Formats: sequence, C-alpha cells, structure tokens
Amino acid sequence: MFKTPSYIMLVDDEEDFVEMLSLRLTEKGEKVVSAFSGQECLDTLDKSEIDVVILDVKMPGMDGIETLQEIKKRHPLVEVIMLTGHGTMEAAVQGMKLGAYDFLFKPADFDDLTDKLNKARKRRHDQMEKIRNAEADMLLRTSKI
Repeated sequence: MFKTPSYIMLVDDEEDFVEMLSLRLTEKGEKVVSAFSGQECLDTLDKSEIDVVILDVKMPGMDGIETLQEIKKRHPLVEVIMLTGHGTMEAAVQGMKLGAYDFLFKPADFDDLTDKLNKARKRRHDQMEKIRNAEADMLLRTSKI
C-alpha cells in the first residue's frame, strides 16, 4: 500500500535528539523539518505546510506550552504532539486543554510515537476533508441562487 508522507516538524532544543528522531522518521518515509526553539517553529510554520508538530515542552525562551498556544492561534489545523523528559501530568493536561493532540514522555517508544503520529495525521486529514466538503457545498448552493 502506498503511504503519502506527512510533513512533520520536530521542535526541541536538544539538537542530538532532533537529529536522531529526524533520521528515524525519514527512514519511515516521512518528510521532516527541524526547529530548535519555539520562535523558529512559528517562523517555519508561517512559511511551510506542516501536518504534525512534535513539540518539546521544556525549552529556553518560549516554552512548549507558549508555542502550542501560538500554533493553535495561527494554524489551528496543525496537530501537535507534546513531548517532554521533564513533564508533569499538569503540563500534559494543560497541553491537551490548549489543543494538543496527545502527549508523550521522553524517552518515548518509537512505535508509540509513530502510532500517535499516524492518528494525528488522520485527524488533520479528516478535518481538512470536512472543510473541503463544506466549501464545495457552499459553492453549489451559491451557484443555484
């Protein structure tokens, strides 16, 4: 079966972690973009079509929660999986309330991560399909008037 690659952004200030995870996801056929800060993530999202962001919670400067809030404000259909090695359940709950798709603790099992990634990708696809269908319905109604 042919799988359409997702455009995934990894956001973490730990460059070695980003490089390693990027290689593993690329081997699985994903298209991966890296960012090493919240601001770099937002700048890249403004210029690129990204499906899913894998976002570290603890980063210097703009942390993951602040970055998540901005992502959802600017790009509400981008799905976000929060990832942290220093997380608490409070951070997980806060991230979910702010619109994160899911939350994993480092070191995350790669199979768990790819499973959540696939589910986040499907949710984004389904939401975009609903929007396209609504737009098509609106055009049909408008053309009949």
